[in-house]
Amino acid sequence: MPGNSQRPNRRTSNKKGMQVGSGGQRRKALKGKGPTPPAEMRTGHAKKRAADARARRDATRPAARRGGAKGAAEMVVGRNPVVEALRAGVPAKTLYVQQFLENDDRVTEAIKLAMERGSVNLLEASKAELDRLTGALHHQGVVLQIPPYEYAHPDDLLGAAHDEGRPPLIVALDGVTDPRNLGAVVRSVAAFGGHGVVVPERRAAGMTAGAWKTSAGTAARTPVARATNLTRALQAYQKAGLTVVGLAADGEAELADVAALDGPLVVVVGSEGKGLSRLVGETCDVRVRIPMPGGAESLNAGVAAGIVLYEAARRRA
Repeated sequence: MPGNSQRPNRRTSNKKGMQVGSGGQRRKALKGKGPTPPAEMRTGHAKKRAADARARRDATRPAARRGGAKGAAEMVVGRNPVVEALRAGVPAKTLYVQQFLENDDRVTEAIKLAMERGSVNLLEASKAELDRLTGALHHQGVVLQIPPYEYAHPDDLLGAAHDEGRPPLIVALDGVTDPRNLGAVVRSVAAFGGHGVVVPERRAAGMTAGAWKTSAGTAARTPVARATNLTRALQAYQKAGLTVVGLAADGEAELADVAALDGPLVVVVGSEGKGLSRLVGETCDVRVRIPMPGGAESLNAGVAAGIVLYEAARRRA
């Protein structure tokens, strides 16, 4: 019968009203939810599953298979260090962000910088997974994976000089263990037209994120070679016609008196505390001292290398 509202399943209106206990859900639905996260960070998305699988493989593969003879991926942990590394252009492979992390300006900037590069994977991970990746370091929910550095061979530096048609200018580091000193030397080599840096495999600084940052981006175009035995590498350079000049506080000659600076040259710099090792010192053609009228006992490796490189570049010009 028309108008009989007692009939079962009869709909009397097309308008849907508020339900009991809705709590203003319609008002909340009008609020924006922010930008859509990249596919690699969306739970359940195929790209996120694939990126997670790649990250797990990278984390568990032997170091020798991840690039470099004995290199291993480095983890930069903490919000400030990660942002600084990305600002400095440090090569990065993956940015891990903890699930359900409360973002601040640093987390937002890290994600933005990684997305702008286009080559950095963005992955969301649980706190337990980040603890495992970092060895339970205080990561603050943000971890940046740096791929292993691809070291050159000492002979490659000679090839670069030959291609440029200029006398080789190389710096070798003996016992320098601070990555910031290595980064400073790389920066000086780039500034004064050098062809690269040689470091030994053991008991020496490597191209870490700290070294990359100190190099101020010059590590991208200045090769760093790794020698199995530094003494033998220097002897090979001597056979190729290079003069090996070692820096020592008790050197027999002053820097200004060394005539070989305008020719094929290897400058060997030791650690600030111990200087050159015995075998490396005996291998050098000449040991040179930098005059310091101010009375300082020594200079750090980055400063000492910069002084000698400047003098070599001045004479070559």
